[in-house]
Amino acid sequence: MKNRMIRINDEIKKELSEILRSGLKDPRMVSMASVVRVDTSADLKHCKAYISVLGDETASQSCMDAINSAKGHIKSQIAAALQLRQTPDFKFILDDSLDYSFKINKMLDDVTKGD
Repeated sequence: MKNRMIRINDEIKKELSEILRSGLKDPRMVSMASVVRVDTSADLKHCKAYISVLGDETASQSCMDAINSAKGHIKSQIAAALQLRQTPDFKFILDDSLDYSFKINKMLDDVTKGD
């Protein structure tokens, strides 16, 4: 990946994190949401944002629904903050790698305690 795309992804991730932390006033945002990774296409038309949500499955889904319903607001906030040629359309993906790693760690702990 080129340095330019790395910088753009980092800037989008930073701005998106700030928007999720303080910019969304949706009551469905009951859980802590953080941006894990951002992948922007080279033509700046599409951006996949991987979001990790702390909480159970219903809280995660509720939080993702709130984020998806605020796509237009998020895009306008990103456009105002970053001076890009084109602001990408966002696709928000629930990242469950943190939950997966907790499950693996718990299973490993159970195995080592059994010995």
